[in-house]
Amino acid sequence: MLNVEVAHIDAFSSIPGKGNPAGVVLNGNDYTEEQMLSIARKVGFNETAFVVSSDIADVRIRYFTPGHEIDLCGHATMGTVYALKRSGLLPLSNFTIETNAGVLPIQVREENGQLLMNMQHAKPAFRSFGGSMADVADAIGLKEEDVHTEYPIVYGSTGIWTVIVPIRTLASFEQMKPATEQFPHLLKEMPRASLHPICLEVRDTENDLHARHFSSPYSGTIEDAVTGTASGVMGAYYKRFVDPNMPLPATLIVEQGHEINKDGRVFVHLKETDGQMDVSISGTAVYVKTISLDMELG
Repeated sequence: MLNVEVAHIDAFSSIPGKGNPAGVVLNGNDYTEEQMLSIARKVGFNETAFVVSSDIADVRIRYFTPGHEIDLCGHATMGTVYALKRSGLLPLSNFTIETNAGVLPIQVREENGQLLMNMQHAKPAFRSFGGSMADVADAIGLKEEDVHTEYPIVYGSTGIWTVIVPIRTLASFEQMKPATEQFPHLLKEMPRASLHPICLEVRDTENDLHARHFSSPYSGTIEDAVTGTASGVMGAYYKRFVDPNMPLPATLIVEQGHEINKDGRVFVHLKETDGQMDVSISGTAVYVKTISLDMELG
């Protein structure tokens, strides 16, 4: 029987109980991959992150849903960086993290009394969606006419793949009821992808985009409250498909989580580097509590 301490950090908000909860285990080297999955399943958050040593970066982070390991998670990265800084284990302001999606630079600064963290994403990539618009709408509890036909449904990634689904009106987001078991059947090109409905109509006029994020059924979860990696994809999608003439550098603000009372904001930063779009996100986080688990870890 082992005692496992998991820091509960809410990312993309400064208010406990808002934003997206992440579990953070700072002594990840003490556990095997199978034990990490067991811990993540016991914690029950969409993602739990484990800090382990790295030979190629300042630190390595491994990310687990209750169902499996994933390559990258934006909100769990923010939560982990916040936990490391809070614990005094990472005094640097600029450092690198090793993930299964590559080595990414992180910058941390204090702004208005809050810790603001910036996370570099992988280069944006898009792939065509060959399925049915009506089936996608049905899988999130909407009708085909609720989907915005001016913009495409596409697979997008800045480190992890999701399907961007443009929705006409903000009112549709309250009506969404995901049938996640349908996702692998309609996402034939990438059956393990998640669905990410977005909208240009927003609740707060300071923001640019509204979203929800429905998880792949393989992850063992239903919805992510405020998603970092998918927000990065949204920024790249906006520049490529919505406003190709938008001058860079630019920052877009994504709002998410309102429908499940977990609202938060993600700042998405776009610039051009060597002819390619460069995407990073920034946001804050807050410590909620320490979860103490007594587990039999074989």
